[in-house]
Amino acid sequence: MSDGPRRSARLAATTVGAADVPAVVEAAAPTTEEPALAPIDIGDSLPTFVLKNEQEEDVDVATLAADKGVILFTIPRADTAGCTTQACGFRDIYPDFTKHNFTVYCVSHDTSADQKRWQGKKELPYPLLSDPDRILIDALGAKDANGKTKRGHFIFAPGGKLVDKKIPVTPKESPPLALEFVQVFNTKASL
Repeated sequence: MSDGPRRSARLAATTVGAADVPAVVEAAAPTTEEPALAPIDIGDSLPTFVLKNEQEEDVDVATLAADKGVILFTIPRADTAGCTTQACGFRDIYPDFTKHNFTVYCVSHDTSADQKRWQGKKELPYPLLSDPDRILIDALGAKDANGKTKRGHFIFAPGGKLVDKKIPVTPKESPPLALEFVQVFNTKASL
């Protein structure tokens, strides 16, 4: 990287008066923040975007619904009362989702380590995805104006198209509403 303008400004400052030299404007430091994803609306597909699961493994969300449908549910914070109610609700009816050829994933901004502890503590049978910068959460429409995560769930049909989204939703209502949608969706798909 060249420091040409700064060097020439320093040289000029030594030969001309420092007051005669225009101020050198520093370039903005590059950001490490992930680029934003386009909003995901009904009919849109899961984007190619990699998140870490609770095991610190890379998961490309675009592949989640390749063979089965997928439910992504968003929570504000792992191991809090409302989030535990929602997560355990999905846990308790998880076999009903798998029976209908759907998988479940929890998405939060929590670290993978925090998610792993919570998963073990509450015996959650499905993966948890860490979205620390809320990039996917924002694309799903679950990031509020203050940068916090809104509680919701998003149902993607096999192949990855978004077919249902609920924001906001209560912790208690989210799992049965998602299951009801999946049951009706499968009934219509079989006609």
